[in-house]
Amino acid sequence: MNFKRFEIIKKQVLNEQVTLLEVYAPKVAAKAEPGQFIIFRIDEKGERIPLTIADYNRQTGGVTIIFQQVGATTMKLADMNVGDCLLDFVGPLGTASELEGYKKVAVVGGGLGTAIAYPQAKKLFSLGSEVHIITGFRNKELIILEDECKKVSNRCVVATDDGSNGTKGFVTDVLKSLIEEGNNYDLVIAIGPLVMMKFVSKLTKEYGIKTIVSMNPVMIDGTGMCGGCRITVGGVTKFACVDGPDFDGHLVDFDEAIMRSKVFNKMEQQAKETHICKRLGGTV
Repeated sequence: MNFKRFEIIKKQVLNEQVTLLEVYAPKVAAKAEPGQFIIFRIDEKGERIPLTIADYNRQTGGVTIIFQQVGATTMKLADMNVGDCLLDFVGPLGTASELEGYKKVAVVGGGLGTAIAYPQAKKLFSLGSEVHIITGFRNKELIILEDECKKVSNRCVVATDDGSNGTKGFVTDVLKSLIEEGNNYDLVIAIGPLVMMKFVSKLTKEYGIKTIVSMNPVMIDGTGMCGGCRITVGGVTKFACVDGPDFDGHLVDFDEAIMRSKVFNKMEQQAKETHICKRLGGTV
C-alpha cells in the first residue's frame, strides 16, 4: 500500500489514558534501535514533543509510539485517527542502547515506562540473553503490553499497587525477591517514573548490579543546543538528547532531575484544561 509521509497507519487505545500509534516513517524505521526517540509536531503551530520509539518495522516502514494524555498536545494526538498525518516526525534521535554481551538481564518498567522497556527486552531476547521482565502499575485497568512482554522474556511478572492482577507491591519488591531468589543479573534496566528509577538504582547498588536508566527530561530541539534536557550524572552535566537517554543509574542525580521535572507542571495543566474546554465545545 502507498501511504503518505507520516501517516498514521494503526491506532490502538491501550487504556483510557494511553494510546498506541504506528506512523509511516520508513527512513526512521530503517535506522531505529531500542533506546532512541523521535520528535514530532502535529501541525505548524504545534509544540515539539519527544517520544521514545516503542517498536519499528523495517519491512513496512512503520514506527510505533505509545503515549499518555498528559497535556494539550498529547490529547490532540490521541484525537487523531488512521489516515491522518503528522507534520513532522524526526528521528531516530539519541544514542541507541548497548545491549550485546549480557547473559541475564532484568528489565523493569514502571507504568508507561513499560512501552520503553519493551523494545529493550525484545532486542535482548533476540540476542539470546535470558530476560526477566518486571512491570508495575497502579491497578489492573492500567496494564499495557502484558502479552507482548511475555513473548520476549523468559519470565514476566506484572505487579500492581493494589494487587488486582495477582501480584501486589512495587517493582522494587519484585526485583528484590528475584535477586534474593538467586538470580544473578549482570544488568538491570529500569525505565519509568523518576522516583521508581531512583529506588531501583538504590536497590541494585546494594547488590553491586550494573543498572541503566532511561532519562526523559524536558526536551526541545533534540540536538543538545537548547540545554533543556540537562541532567547531572556523576557530578557532570549531560544532555539526555545526545548523551543519552541511557545513563548509569548509580550516578544520576535523581533528586535534581525530580525537582526540574516539576517546573512546567502548572503550565501543562493549564494547557490541558484549555484543550478539554475546546474539545467539549466551550470557550476560553
